[in-house]
Amino acid sequence: MKSFIRVMKALSDPNRVRVLKLLQNNELCVCEIQGLLGLAQSTVSKHMKLLEDAGLVEKKRQGTWIIYKLADGSESAYAETMLLELRHWLENDKELNRMHKILPDVAVLRDGCPK
Repeated sequence: MKSFIRVMKALSDPNRVRVLKLLQNNELCVCEIQGLLGLAQSTVSKHMKLLEDAGLVEKKRQGTWIIYKLADGSESAYAETMLLELRHWLENDKELNRMHKILPDVAVLRDGCPK
């Protein structure tokens, strides 16, 4: 039950769902996610911690950067199912479409992110 609740809690926030959709095609660092969502770094970090605890994202260190990507779902059957289903959902969401359009501009900000 705990694993199920963890995944559902992580998916209960629109910003966290948007992050998952953005990570479907790209690995992103916190500052890139911050730029896309327009949120404070501390808020983005809290969102990412919830997603990671639910088994929905993984992080890796790349020099001084922490880079996030979608998890493979092996940690939880609930996470795996939701990640698979989410691929087909929200394709017409206006905010997500806006974020996808500005993603190339935000992605180049990695060089200017605080380390």
